[in-house]
Amino acid sequence: MKMKMKMKMKMKMTMKIQLAFTVASIILISMVDSRACNFPAIYNFGDSNSDTGGISAAFYPTILPCGQTFFHKTAGRGCDGRLIIDFFAKHLELPYLSAYLNSIGTNFRHGANFATGGSTIRRQNESVFENGVSPFPLDIQVVQFRQFKNRTIDRYLHTTTLDGSIRSSLPVPEEFSKALFTIDIGQNDLSAGFRKMTNDQFQKAIPDIINEFATAVEDLYKEGGRAFWVHNTGPIGCIPVAIHSISKPNPGDLDQNGCVKYQNNAALEFNRQLKERVVKLRAKLLDAFIVYVDVYAAKIKLIANAKEEGFMEKGAICCGYHEGVDHVWCGNKKIINGSEVYAGSCKDPSKFISWDGVHYTEAANQWIANQIVDGSFSDPQVPIIHACPSFSVV
Repeated sequence: MKMKMKMKMKMKMTMKIQLAFTVASIILISMVDSRACNFPAIYNFGDSNSDTGGISAAFYPTILPCGQTFFHKTAGRGCDGRLIIDFFAKHLELPYLSAYLNSIGTNFRHGANFATGGSTIRRQNESVFENGVSPFPLDIQVVQFRQFKNRTIDRYLHTTTLDGSIRSSLPVPEEFSKALFTIDIGQNDLSAGFRKMTNDQFQKAIPDIINEFATAVEDLYKEGGRAFWVHNTGPIGCIPVAIHSISKPNPGDLDQNGCVKYQNNAALEFNRQLKERVVKLRAKLLDAFIVYVDVYAAKIKLIANAKEEGFMEKGAICCGYHEGVDHVWCGNKKIINGSEVYAGSCKDPSKFISWDGVHYTEAANQWIANQIVDGSFSDPQVPIIHACPSFSVV
């Protein structure tokens, strides 16, 4: 009985803290309605949904037609153009983020991107050559940030002859704590779970994955991070490769949007536990401002209203060749039935939600970014320009 009473008291306390946080956020927004956060930089952590060149720098560079729409050349992104994180940077009037792993001509003055395609929250002990799993999971990305921060500060404090042009490409040490920390990761943990576990096994693994995520946030907090913009995971069952994997669906396999039901259900459960943990992190890291962003809901809104928004239906793929058991990934060639098949791009990527069967097009990324920057899908409902503690408001 005493244990139950303690648990109830703890739950009530958590709810009170969450309510206080929400009320304080509303008050803060009303106080700074005409002002905005002075984010000097963005530090991003995640997977291919926000990788601006990390995995490309570490292994094989991306190839055309990736990058064709906006950059008119390959730009390290698994898409025809810009990603959601690019539109965030533009919205905050900051430059597009350079990947931490890039070594030539890189400017980190206004932030760095530690995301790499194939990254997971929990280490998978798999090769990038086997299943495309990145060797840079979230905890390693945090280690990289720590090294990046410490080396930057060391150069400022101990190098009196540092060339001015070099210094101008590095962050100002005192601005680390005023930066926006964005995190978009988790989709590959679900993919690994579907590949290696039964549904019951994966459900039992979710709390451990969430624990790893929370540890990463706490570690970034210890390094001075105070403003966090956290994305949940998207409707993985709606990506074309998932839909096409079920050639003859049975009743109940697909949901009302024609997406793979069990995969989306797993994503929803992951997101539920992630949101609960964010609430607990707020209670623990009292001077941090942690915004939970329901990217799942924003993407489902687009998928459910694709035609009305000017897009092709969810299963359509712009770049790649997928016919029956034959698959050729975007920009690659393969001999099929004695003939060489080149998986090129569609004529107008802006009409497609999916770029290559896994990643979204620039047009879809822009649509989603426009939906979430104003706070409509956030908890608390704050626009990204207000997603900071009061010390960062100008």
